[in-house]
Amino acid sequence: MQALMQDWSLTLDKIFDHAARWHGDREVVTRSVEGPIVRATYAGLHRRAKQVSDGLKEMGIRPGDRVATMGWNSDRHLEVWYGTVGIGAVLHTLNPRLFPEQIVYIANHAEDTVLFADPACAPLLAEILPQCPTIKRVIFLDAEYEAWLEGRPADAAWGGFEESTAAGLCYTSGTTGNPKGVLYGHRSNYLHAMMTLQPDALNLSARDTVLLIVPMYHANAWGVMYSAPMVGAKLVLPGQKLDGASLHELMETEGVTYSAGVPTIWQMLLAHLKETGGKLTSLQRVTVGGAACPESIIRTLRDDYGVDVIQGWGMTETSPLATVSTPSPKVAALPFEQQLPYKLKQGRLICNLDLKLVDDAGNRLPHDGKTFGRLMIKGPTIASGYYGSEHNSAVDDEGFFDTGDVSTLDADGYMQITDRAKDVIKSGGEWISSIDVENIAVGHPKAALCAVLGVVHPKWDERPILLVQLEPGQTAGKQEFLDFLDGKIARWWMPDDVLFVDEIPLGPTGKIDKKLLRTRLTGYELPFDPGLKR
Repeated sequence: MQALMQDWSLTLDKIFDHAARWHGDREVVTRSVEGPIVRATYAGLHRRAKQVSDGLKEMGIRPGDRVATMGWNSDRHLEVWYGTVGIGAVLHTLNPRLFPEQIVYIANHAEDTVLFADPACAPLLAEILPQCPTIKRVIFLDAEYEAWLEGRPADAAWGGFEESTAAGLCYTSGTTGNPKGVLYGHRSNYLHAMMTLQPDALNLSARDTVLLIVPMYHANAWGVMYSAPMVGAKLVLPGQKLDGASLHELMETEGVTYSAGVPTIWQMLLAHLKETGGKLTSLQRVTVGGAACPESIIRTLRDDYGVDVIQGWGMTETSPLATVSTPSPKVAALPFEQQLPYKLKQGRLICNLDLKLVDDAGNRLPHDGKTFGRLMIKGPTIASGYYGSEHNSAVDDEGFFDTGDVSTLDADGYMQITDRAKDVIKSGGEWISSIDVENIAVGHPKAALCAVLGVVHPKWDERPILLVQLEPGQTAGKQEFLDFLDGKIARWWMPDDVLFVDEIPLGPTGKIDKKLLRTRLTGYELPFDPGLKR
């Protein structure tokens, strides 16, 4: 028996139609490329996005064609976004922080046809465009864009295609091998937005003012490009200025209640607040993802500024949000100090997804909070394969996708990432979590950033070493950090060496670039103590 309900395709144009019709006067505020703060509304941006659609059609863009963007979070970027997906074309967000050769590979693999770019990307584009033959036109998101848009009709037809139609293309950062394309669908992005709006996820509403720090070129800005308009939340888009002072100014002048970004963003903001004595008068909560959040950030934001930190986990292939560390009823009833170990985990699944842990042979492992295993995930917002791959299936026989993460799961459903599979340290047949050691070490008051790597050891196969980037003007010795770690981690997890470095490099999404760190450590030999006991 078939249900007697209306056929209503879950296509993304409906989200922006809804925002314009029912939240039309809600503001979208941008720090523009020209410098001044620019104010728009959902209704106004909807009209301009329709003009973008008209311009794309005039260029000959058809459903399925890839339209690329390269830029930061702005109202113009948002217009191009919905103007593209509204007509069934595929929005391909290029990350300007990737290496030029990676961008060339990605643009050619995607066969991008037209590119909208922030003017700050002009020098980079001058280098790469001669190597990207499919890109026939570039429009800079400044006065050139305004001239291209001026006078165009705002009545382009949106929608009318299947909800399974491709909507967005985002490439992984390619830490191993070439970047891989993740092809999102209208239905998957629509469902992801609805899933992440739950109170136990991002918990966004029309009463929120959202400072969107996580970049639009990174997995749909964690889906907020769809979830915020879906509920009519006010959007604040910071452009290219992501320093602590600029973000703090926007938070205070716009009454920001919610924000999202990687841990390094919050470290910069806290450093600015400490230096200036600044306050956070409206911010209530932040979601931290992209890398594990150190305890020091959670404590400082809560204790000094009254801001709740909620960790989230996901990846490009999961659209991206999959788990969130909002408390279960049992955890919420605990005192904060007893809640903290759960807040340091990556959290519990949002609706419509499933997880499992397996060993290297694919056998399921227990959810006891102690057993490490490969993290597998499935659901309607999870990639089943990669764009243009000859071997397109990326799932096992049960439909689970291998995340490449090593984690634990406990009986209450809390998941904790312990490492990337390629970064896990195997010492004497046991696993050491580099992430756990890093998160504790960075709590040292003299530490700016910390990284833990596994180094070949003649007896134990691998042993951990700690790399420390000190705060400006600080000095420290090896034993000072070992003493700080003592009692906080298992004795056999204790690093065999501590190296102080001028810089711990970050990748294009704000994560520590361990691949580059290993390259810089070429020739390093671990001090060997044959009497070391585990």
